[in-house]
Amino acid sequence: MSVARLKQAAKESVSGLPREFWWLWTSTLVNRLGGFVATFLAMYLTVDRGYSPMFAGLVGALHGLGGAVSAVVSGVLTDRLGRRPTLLVSQVSTAVTVAVLGFVQNPVAIAVVTCLVGMTSNASRPAVQAMIADIVRPEDRVRAFALNYWAINLGFAVSAAAAGLIASHGYLTLFLGDAGMTLLCAFIVFARVPESRPERGGAAGGGGGDMAVDKPEVGLGSVLRDRRFMAVVGLSYLVATLIQQAFVALPVAMGAEGLSSTDYGIAIATNGALIVAVQIPVTRFLEHRDPAPLLIASALLTGGGFGLTAFAGSVGMYAVAVTVWTLGEIINSPTQMGLVARLSPTHARGRYQGMYSLSWSLASLTAPLVGGAVMDRFGADALWASSAVVGLVAAGGYAALGRAMRNRPAAGGSGGGVGAASGGGAPVVGTEATSGGAASVGVSAEVGTAAEVGVGADGEVGAASGGGAAAIGAGSGGRAGAAASGGGARAGGDASPGGALGGVRAGVDEGR
Repeated sequence: MSVARLKQAAKESVSGLPREFWWLWTSTLVNRLGGFVATFLAMYLTVDRGYSPMFAGLVGALHGLGGAVSAVVSGVLTDRLGRRPTLLVSQVSTAVTVAVLGFVQNPVAIAVVTCLVGMTSNASRPAVQAMIADIVRPEDRVRAFALNYWAINLGFAVSAAAAGLIASHGYLTLFLGDAGMTLLCAFIVFARVPESRPERGGAAGGGGGDMAVDKPEVGLGSVLRDRRFMAVVGLSYLVATLIQQAFVALPVAMGAEGLSSTDYGIAIATNGALIVAVQIPVTRFLEHRDPAPLLIASALLTGGGFGLTAFAGSVGMYAVAVTVWTLGEIINSPTQMGLVARLSPTHARGRYQGMYSLSWSLASLTAPLVGGAVMDRFGADALWASSAVVGLVAAGGYAALGRAMRNRPAAGGSGGGVGAASGGGAPVVGTEATSGGAASVGVSAEVGTAAEVGVGADGEVGAASGGGAAAIGAGSGGRAGAAASGGGARAGGDASPGGALGGVRAGVDEGR
């Protein structure tokens, strides 16, 4: 590929996204550039403080437990208080707890503060992901999520390398540096990132073009009853448990083979380097494609990559296995986050994002425990073989989910189809309601001789009428447009999360 084509590809990868997204992206990069503590916490506890590996594992589990709790709580706060306040509170409290962790010495205090660090640091995830869904157009969301994921991994790669040098001057410097970078991240959000939550009964907010309307509150119970979304959460958990093995079981297995920590560092560095190198070009290929086949492929690659680890005996072979499952991770992350955004009703994105984040938090809590138990009782090869089986199960689940979504389009999403026909009468358009239940929806074109009605992602509706008036309903995304020649036009409407709607309303939202 020529230099000119590379430049054009890079321009297309970053063009068309709103300025607010880039400030949010910058804050994510800054946050990850300073993410020293989570990476080196186990080494700090065992090498610097002299605690046992068992204690370090317990502390790591408490960190994951705190993250699991905050994922749900933060999701609710993101919807109720707003994205920006939740994000600012998370970042400031993370800076405080990380700094405190650098000073405490009592083991109980270390355990408690580490749990708080897990809670505060993970609380930002639902807010960031909901904000991206708010401000980025539906057709650009997969690309936006991929760019944000790229920033996370770029920051991780740099911070992991820098942390070793900083730790040589004392681990307290590491903790304070992490706290300082997190405060800088909060300042960027405070100064440059506006609130994006769609207001009820007010003007639309954000670049997503959603129309804000009065809607019934969506509680966590409604999220849990959303079967298709919870299927995505469960499948995400399966894939996440595989990826988490790379940071606990993999180094243990390599050590048992007589390989050093340096060898592990070389092998795992393949993960970060590959993501930084190919995430953006691969995402350009993934955009606007059916997510089901992509997620099936990602599950097979992830499970197969960890399965290959059973045959690895050298650093090179371990790096090959890491390459395979990293390709699965590169495909899975933006595709799955885009699917979650499609399935999330506009006014409940925080709760949905929080539940999705919970799948990763639970994986970080349970994967080390399950992986360690399998290795202790059956050996490392049994763990890698079972990882391949888990990948197959996840792929089958994604295949079933894809069939279900094709048969019954995503509630509140771009999967919803709308059609109209007119022959001088009144065409009827049917669709589904947002999260949680079916709705019968009618859209009529009055006195029209010909009408065309189309629905795009996030409930965008356009209508043209030749000779009459058209009434058009939009989904929970809420955008409606009408054009008429020789007559009038009226537009409006939205669906509520789960009942029958009358008049000019349609419950179609984009489905992440």
